Amino acid sequence: MGDILLVLQPWIKAFHVLAVISWMAAMLYLPRLFVNHAGLDAGSEASELLKGMEDRLYRLIMNPAMLAALAAGVVLAILGGPAIWNSLWFWIKVMALGGLFGFHGYCTRWLKAFARDENQHDARFYRFMNEIPTLAMIVIVVMVVVKPF
Repeated sequence: MGDILLVLQPWIKAFHVLAVISWMAAMLYLPRLFVNHAGLDAGSEASELLKGMEDRLYRLIMNPAMLAALAAGVVLAILGGPAIWNSLWFWIKVMALGGLFGFHGYCTRWLKAFARDENQHDARFYRFMNEIPTLAMIVIVVMVVVKPF
């Protein structure tokens, strides 16, 4: 089984990168939808339209892409073995990834609040929150590509 995975490693890596791109696109776009949604009256036509857009983005892209990125990433980490696990850059990446999972969880909470017409935040809050995945992405890309530690 291990030999097959090593042969497939470039394909697994490509799948991982594609899943990460899809997940990040959704993580960057969903808070922008929240920015637009925050200023609308509950029950308005525009609010209901955004609820549908947010839900579909979350269910059809964000969650599946996260799961695919996680599965492929775990396989790649296993294949990398101790050479990766003993590297500081890898653990910094894992911590930044933990931040992305936490952000994903908060997006879930905010999405559900909008769906119930119980949003508690203004557009400025979501503009600020929209920067978190960008910062985590920068850390992760630098750690993986440059491997400074």
